[in-house]
Amino acid sequence: MTDTETQIAQWRGYVQRRSALRNVDVEELEDHLRGSIEELVGSGLQPDEAFLVAVKRMGALDELSREFAREHSDRLWKQLVITEADPATGSGARRDLLVMIGCATGAALSFKAPELFGMVIDRNPTFYLPNLSLLILPWLAGFLAYRRRASTAVIGALVALFALGAVAANAYSFTEQSQSLVLTCIHLPIALWLAVGLAYIADDLRSPRRRMDFVRFTGEWFIYTVLLCLGGGVLTAFVAGIFTAIGISPENFIGLWLVPCGGAAAVVVAAWLVEAKQSVVENLAPVLTKLFTPLFTVVLLTFLVTAVAIGAGIHVERETLILFDLLLVVVLALLLYSISARDPLAPPALFDTVQLVLVVSALAIDVLVLLAITGRITEFGATPNKAAALGENVILLINLAWSAWLAFGLVRKRKPFATLERWQTTYLPVFAGWAWLVVLVFPPLFSFL
Repeated sequence: MTDTETQIAQWRGYVQRRSALRNVDVEELEDHLRGSIEELVGSGLQPDEAFLVAVKRMGALDELSREFAREHSDRLWKQLVITEADPATGSGARRDLLVMIGCATGAALSFKAPELFGMVIDRNPTFYLPNLSLLILPWLAGFLAYRRRASTAVIGALVALFALGAVAANAYSFTEQSQSLVLTCIHLPIALWLAVGLAYIADDLRSPRRRMDFVRFTGEWFIYTVLLCLGGGVLTAFVAGIFTAIGISPENFIGLWLVPCGGAAAVVVAAWLVEAKQSVVENLAPVLTKLFTPLFTVVLLTFLVTAVAIGAGIHVERETLILFDLLLVVVLALLLYSISARDPLAPPALFDTVQLVLVVSALAIDVLVLLAITGRITEFGATPNKAAALGENVILLINLAWSAWLAFGLVRKRKPFATLERWQTTYLPVFAGWAWLVVLVFPPLFSFL
């Protein structure tokens, strides 16, 4: 039974990471698991077989967490605010809180630090726009690296990536009208966000599941950031109103300190909220995908039918390219978050078919965009915007095409869900590589146009 004990210990460690379950809950679940294993061994199964069957009988861990949430709703609501934690975990939670406060403060101060050297945000846009992510995201990466107890090698890789980003943002001579400046402002945050992902998965770099966890984290972080910004907007309105009532004009303080520093700090605070409260609202982003996947499917199908009916092509202008690329990215995000929330062992359902239709529709639109871009480049020559759009749409085309094929196999019960999940997590470095290519190579390639 030695191997079985090892498996039980690994299972217990996985369960204990769900803060919705206390130690006494985990012990109760383990007693049920051991009892089921003994019963199955007594009926003639081998211990390792009995372990797998017993775990399957207990159901998915997410379902267990939801059951505990229903039975202990008062406990979960208390977790939404800062309370005294259990003695076994309280010190770690307090340390995380203090580290978060330090990193959030560092992000806020870093945003203002360039002013010490005469770099004012409204007077030096060519500095602030490409450097914005460099001023904030290192603090977020630092917080996550601390949370994951990142190794020296990972920390060194993070430092190297952010240093490379600093070179890309500051070594080139951009003008305010430069297309290369716009491309750098768009792609450098993407490249650095995927560097943040390295800090997030530092505890298990080779695990596809941890990469998918980072995808889920990204969605939850975005939602928390939006909520914090909305709350900050209400706070800002009250500050403006109450101080104006006594004859003090707070516009300078709000514009120069409260809004920029609060926004920078919110990036780190949102990550801390996701990490600390994930067992309470961890499925928020996947739930939204369940709502918006059918809606986007209808919109894309309607667009394709209309475009074919009137014989209209896509106008290749910068704003149009950005709009269609954002649309394809949203479709990919819906696919990723649906994958992150799906039970790997569940059979194909109606939602999988809807998702397949969405991916095929996006693939058709991507082909139309590529044809339009290629025609314009052939006719008028390449520009940084068109070249970047061409590359991005080729990358999305490959991802969506193979995703459609795997989703088709899943719906027909000929391919396991794991192949679709593994494809998406394996493809993430491709996006990072392309973003770095645009940031580092495109400006000199197109003479900083």
